[in-house]
Amino acid sequence: MWSILQAAGWPIWPLVVCSFVALALIIERAYTLRPPRILPGALLVDLRHIDARHLPGPNVVAKLASSSLLGSVLAASLRALHENLHLSEAALRERVEREGRRAVRELERYLTTLGSIATAAPLLGLLGTVIGMIEIFGSQAPGTGNPAQLAHGISIALYNTAFGLIVAIPSLLAHRHFRARVEDFELELEAACERFVQQVNQWGAHGRGIAPSPEPSAPTGDFQHTEIAA
Repeated sequence: MWSILQAAGWPIWPLVVCSFVALALIIERAYTLRPPRILPGALLVDLRHIDARHLPGPNVVAKLASSSLLGSVLAASLRALHENLHLSEAALRERVEREGRRAVRELERYLTTLGSIATAAPLLGLLGTVIGMIEIFGSQAPGTGNPAQLAHGISIALYNTAFGLIVAIPSLLAHRHFRARVEDFELELEAACERFVQQVNQWGAHGRGIAPSPEPSAPTGDFQHTEIAA
């Protein structure tokens, strides 16, 4: 491997850095974007069994916030209810939507960087190819030839092209995979938060003291966003 890096010349080193960064981001996102860390299946089931006469205490809310990303969104909403038991449905929805947007930013963390590496790696490989071609033509003076210099220039061109594709292809596939997973989580987060708001309104109907909205409120805001092309 070291001999290949030496043969590829200095243009290969930016690609080496990109490969390590991409590998670290792929491992981090694969670990973070797991259902138990985002949407634990038992979380909403546990919330349904809360006594309608009592909101969860601060200790329970703190554990809920640290349990998962959905738990942090719901914990922020429960803290708002602790601060104001007569919180209107519209105000509660606004709080949930704000926390949902924050959660989506957490889901999308590092994806832009990974997409940028997938886009830049072939260009860096092309840069190495161009530099290799320049060395080839620069070594060929009229009437003379330098086979060693010619071979070196060709090796720089080919190694950089190949390594650029080796870095770009897995990065692009990982970026698309994580983007699709994030979009699925966004839809599930939105649905879970909507069920939570409806459940809180049911608590209010049974004496929880949460005032309904004076007029029909708008549907819960879409947590999704327009994807930025990598």
